[in-house]
Amino acid sequence: MRPGDSPVMMAEFASGPALLDGIRALTACGVSRFDAFTPYEVHGLQELLGVRRSRLTWIALFIGLAFGGGAYLLQWWINVVDYPLNIGGRPYHSAPAFIPITFEMTVLFASAAALISAIVLGGLPRLWHPVFDIPGFERASIDRFWLAVGAGDAALDRDRDTAALEAVGALRVVWLTSELGAGGAR
Repeated sequence: MRPGDSPVMMAEFASGPALLDGIRALTACGVSRFDAFTPYEVHGLQELLGVRRSRLTWIALFIGLAFGGGAYLLQWWINVVDYPLNIGGRPYHSAPAFIPITFEMTVLFASAAALISAIVLGGLPRLWHPVFDIPGFERASIDRFWLAVGAGDAALDRDRDTAALEAVGALRVVWLTSELGAGGAR
């Protein structure tokens, strides 16, 4: 599913391999907007969902290097240009003396950027989502595997997709309606 899509169909599975089979069955039907809710990592799920690598690492790297470089530049400016002190004949620009502060600032701002980016990219805080209204969805964090199909997928067909999911072992298929919340479980 794309960010901001609300699910239109949810399917519950008893195991990770059954969830993977459900994704493959819907992909064969032409459906392409998926999301999955699992209690633990399922091997091969990311490839089937088409999950891309997160931009979080690049954001943290860029912010960390920018603020680390800024800290080094500030120290250099103060010691060489703004207020140079000749203490015991030492050079004004002594790079080893600048390393601890530069490192500390790099780590501080990279970790802060990673935290803020994780919150923003994850769409948090999200206090309510339509899937929370489905009875039994709370087991997604315990022992059930859920597949969500996003709204706007032109290949969705209620009868065909329900039959395809039940054929590969879906415990139940729930179609959601935007006006009424959770609708017709089969």
